[in-house]
Order: sequence, then C-alpha cells, then structure tokens
Amino acid sequence: MKGYINNIIKGNTLSVLKTIDSNLIDIGITSPPYNKQEKHKGWLVKNVQYDSYKDIKTEEEYQEEQIEILNEIFRITKEGGSFFYNHKTRWERGQMFHPIQWLAKTNWTIRQEIIWDRMIAANIRGWRYWQVDERIYWLYKPINKNKIGIELESKHALLTSIWRFPPENGKKNPHPAPFPLTLPSRIITSMLNDTDGIVLDPYCGSGTTLVAASLLNKKYIGIDISEDYIQYAKDRLQNASSEMKIVLEELQKHIVQKTFKQRKQQGAFTGKHKNNSNTEEVLQATVKQLHLL
Repeated sequence: MKGYINNIIKGNTLSVLKTIDSNLIDIGITSPPYNKQEKHKGWLVKNVQYDSYKDIKTEEEYQEEQIEILNEIFRITKEGGSFFYNHKTRWERGQMFHPIQWLAKTNWTIRQEIIWDRMIAANIRGWRYWQVDERIYWLYKPINKNKIGIELESKHALLTSIWRFPPENGKKNPHPAPFPLTLPSRIITSMLNDTDGIVLDPYCGSGTTLVAASLLNKKYIGIDISEDYIQYAKDRLQNASSEMKIVLEELQKHIVQKTFKQRKQQGAFTGKHKNNSNTEEVLQATVKQLHLL
C-alpha cells in the first residue's frame, strides 16, 4: 500500500476501497454526497452540485451503496479503530430518511451519535423548523467482539456530544459542501492523541480531513472521483501550514485540569454524595469543589 499512503487516489470510492489491504486504517472521517436529488433543481439543491458526480440515486440504491462502502471501510480498519460518518436527516416528498436506517445494517458498532450544530439553516422554507443540525456517527470496530472499547481521555470527552461551529466558508472553498477543519482536527486529536496512525477519507473532496491529518503529523489516504478537487486538495496540502492556526485553536480546547480519576484519588468531589447528606450540604460542597477545579 506504499503508493496509497499520504496520497489521494482518483476513482470510484467503492472500487478503490476494494484494493486496500485489510486492517490497515486507524481512523476514518468522511461526509458522503447526501443524495440530495439535484434533479429537482430547487434553489438550494441547484447550488449544491458535485464535480464529476450526480447526486440523484434512488433511495434504495443510495442506502445499499452506503452499506457496501461502510462494510469495506470496516474491513480495512484495524480492530479498535473508528470511523466518523457525517450525514443529515433528509426528506423526500414528505418522507424522512435517517442515517440510522442504513448504519444499523452495517458491520459497525454505533458507539455514539454526535449532533453537529452548524448554526445556519440548511432549508429556507417553512415546511419544518429550520434545520441547523447534522449528525456525526462514531462507528467502532470491536476488539475480540468487545463493543465497549477504550475510554476517551477526559480532555477529549469533556467536549460533549454537541459540537457547535459553522461549516466551511463556501467563498473560500470550491467544494459544494465542505466541513470545517475544526471537525477532523477534533476527531483525530481525540482518537490518536500523540500516537502515529493512518487516517482515511473515502470522499476527500477539497482535502479538509487530509490537511488536519498532515498538520497533526498523521499519515493519510484520500479518495475522490474528481480530478479538479484532487488538484485543489493537493495544492492545499502544500500550503497546509497556513491553516495551522485553526488546528491550534482546537487543541486548546482539549485541556482538563483534573481528571475524574485524579479527583477521586485526591478525595475531591466526583459527583457522588453520602446517603445521609442533605440537599443543601451537597449543593454547597458541589459549588466549593467547582471553584477549586
């Protein structure tokens, strides 16, 4: 797989995945085309079109393809590895399609559903409350069928299951739906810390995941069908240092003064209280400890 490491492979995602060795990848991050049915030519959809790809499959075709792709990614991921899958709920003629419908049919263990609050609306009509959220699914490949896995370090887990930051500025990026550099930076930092690893993005588009991996000193493999996006991503990787500020800002959020384990060892407040403690005493103890943290 020498030619694949730290490179972007041009081709159909499923076809390329089938050429990659099993148990190679440490983590993956992607946001696939959402099957937005661009044939309807609505105002928003008309402006969200992919180069070299038509996002107009039937729902059945789309879900079957995603299941097959996700299972191939499962195969090439190491045991204990993770894949983060960014998607959204969609509506087609009044029917809602939720990503869990096909994720539950894959080989992955769904470890967590993270809400990405994008802070801007994806729909601009009043058929529903304006949708500002997308989902990020943490998919996990168990070690010896143990679905629990290893515990996150406190400095990562404290960021909670709701992530609030806007998408990439469309004026700076030619891709129609890029996620921000903060997103893969958070995931890679949380999963790999200071260890080495290979990061996969099977729909790498403008290269955001790859830039994050490079700036965090990880190896990467990207796949995309568009020559134009691949060239843009390669140029971006050449100038990745210009985006380091965003990664550093994210790293500053991964800090905790005392972990749960340390507080427990030192006899500090850990959220538990004696059965004979009254409410006022517990409240005062909680406030006191929070001031000390």
